[in-house]
Amino acid sequence: MQTTRLFSNIEFNGDKLLHQPGSVLGSTALIAGTTVGAGILALPTVTLPSGVAPSTVLLIAVWLYALVSGLLIAEVSLDVMREEGANSSFLAMVENILGKPGAIFAGGAYLFLHYALLVAYIAQGGEILLAALSLNLPDWVGTTIFALFFGGIMYFGRPKLIEKLNSALVFVVIGSFAGLLFLASRQVNLLQFVFQDWTKLTAAIPVMLVALFYHNVIPVITIQLEGDERKVKQSIFFGSLIPLIMFIAWNAVILGSVNLESLQEFTGAEKFDPLENLRSGSDGNLLGIMVSVFSEFAIVTSFIGFFYGLLNFINNVTKVTIVRIWQYGFVLFPPMFLALLNPNIFLNALESAGAFCISILGAIIPALMAWKRRSDNENTDSYSRLVSGGKITLIAVISIAILVIINELLS
Repeated sequence: MQTTRLFSNIEFNGDKLLHQPGSVLGSTALIAGTTVGAGILALPTVTLPSGVAPSTVLLIAVWLYALVSGLLIAEVSLDVMREEGANSSFLAMVENILGKPGAIFAGGAYLFLHYALLVAYIAQGGEILLAALSLNLPDWVGTTIFALFFGGIMYFGRPKLIEKLNSALVFVVIGSFAGLLFLASRQVNLLQFVFQDWTKLTAAIPVMLVALFYHNVIPVITIQLEGDERKVKQSIFFGSLIPLIMFIAWNAVILGSVNLESLQEFTGAEKFDPLENLRSGSDGNLLGIMVSVFSEFAIVTSFIGFFYGLLNFINNVTKVTIVRIWQYGFVLFPPMFLALLNPNIFLNALESAGAFCISILGAIIPALMAWKRRSDNENTDSYSRLVSGGKITLIAVISIAILVIINELLS
């Protein structure tokens, strides 16, 4: 008989046994919140060369690809829960299935991903901070202020305080995002929607992979939902669909709001940042302020999440007691110094993280784990496949990821 529900959220409270099941709504919110981060800021820059229609089609395609790989992780996570009990660590699950070599491979990608994104967030956060305060200072000053200020909050702040701060900032991000879309939509030029260049699409894939990455929390929601397969699939689908809709609307409104003169200037520039154009206030001072607020706090919330993620990774890998100041120093100072060396590294860091790390952690590793678990359970009825297509689908997932990596290496 196949197990369809695993009660993993049972706790003792005195002499009572309490059952605290997770909800689809809560798990959907976790995935959506994980997905919506600073990656959204780079989207307009990489989608502008191709236009609104082609980039919208690509966004949907990348979302489908991420959905398939996410369901593969859920498939494997559910199977591990049935056989070995709850395990919320993605990297522990990789080591369990693919062995030490797989864990080292995934761990290296995980480490690189977090450092690369922290470099991007510190560099861009410092730049926006100086611009928002109208301070005509060198870029390294903004980078240093951002890193030391928010790094100091992470070090000196109590976890509860940081949790409340992050929650408040999330509300600011949501509010500013809504206001930004409203203000920008009022000046959308529909003529800009006509522009299409399908040959420029591939350059946008790495950033889209970063923007749509939520796979590291899937093992967590399988435990929250007690191994309920239907609820897990619903959470992953709707939790990733909400950010997709936000990204499509964001992409269309921001690209449509770039004035035609700026768009013509882009043809002679290698990288044109539509958000920088809007932040400058050339299309309205209030809109520029709203873009700055949304951009800065989206970066801060992402910075907090990845700071904690890297801190936990270092603690788990070293497995030795390290003085707290050194732990935080290992997390903060390497990306800070790299950002100081190259203040304009934001987009390049996101592209590298997407092409290499997300391709590995969000595609290759999930496909390999599913391949292994399916082979191990070939003669049993207890294994449940969440993704159809057999080995052809797994090969396709791996092949696309390899092509993305190759394209980034050659570009």
